[in-house]
Amino acid sequence: NGTSVEEFILLGFPGTWQFRVSFVVVFALMYILTVIGNASIIALVWRSSNLHTPMYFFLCNLSFLEIWYTTGVIPKAIGVMLGTSQTISFSVCILQLFFLLSLGSTECFLLSVMAYDRYLAICYPLRYSSLMSSVLSAQLALSSWLGGFLAISLLAFLTSRLTFCGPDVINHFLCDIDSCLALSCSDTWPVELATFLVSIIVVVASCVVTLVSYMYIISSILRIQSAHGRKKAFSTCSAHLSVVTIWYGSTMFLYVKPSAQNSLDLNKIVNTFNTVVTPLLNPFIYTLRNKEVKLALGRAFQK
Repeated sequence: NGTSVEEFILLGFPGTWQFRVSFVVVFALMYILTVIGNASIIALVWRSSNLHTPMYFFLCNLSFLEIWYTTGVIPKAIGVMLGTSQTISFSVCILQLFFLLSLGSTECFLLSVMAYDRYLAICYPLRYSSLMSSVLSAQLALSSWLGGFLAISLLAFLTSRLTFCGPDVINHFLCDIDSCLALSCSDTWPVELATFLVSIIVVVASCVVTLVSYMYIISSILRIQSAHGRKKAFSTCSAHLSVVTIWYGSTMFLYVKPSAQNSLDLNKIVNTFNTVVTPLLNPFIYTLRNKEVKLALGRAFQK
């Protein structure tokens, strides 16, 4: 790769030993809860025949993604904060960057597909089963995964061609694009431009699809005559809307900007929320407001 620096040192969250141990405990608990929560949703949908619908199929894809997304971050972050695994090789750094950005892009596409699914369910309820078939839902999910990984391939390749002459300290608990650009001693303009363009294509485009879908959804809900009908229709998409707001808010702050080399400390805080907190919140958001999931969970416990 033509680099003089072959490995980096991750700082994590500098501070006293007690401070770092407290972070390790919090991260470990959140990781365990994230894996259990998302794996439970997958198992529940798989066991409950009444949940075998496109909506819950997409939710299973999202839960599966969240498990791997947080797995790509927290175990290494714990090693960094404990001081047992602070170094990371250049190749592993690029691999982690590619893995996390690809999963993040896939989540953007999945959220827009889920918004489109809710649009069809609410605006065309009588034709929904024919419009959103099992074949189409599988194709949309597969396209989200392929699109997410393909969109980041060029960006990861360009980042791997950067040269690093030192320093080799990354002010983060993971390898992200901002930190790599800040440490590079070569021209970073091509990578910054690619990052901005990919962000526009992936984040902004998928966000526009989601927003347009919800504009039609809200318009359709407001035309429902009964208050009970409006409440029922809104409850089917309120959980997804909450996840969309949290995800796109933090993602746009991190990536949709002309220059990536700024506010590294603030980026670290937002990245913590994006990669650790959000995957934990998703299963609880979807289950606490969803009557079908709660009923299926009750039946599973009875069995």
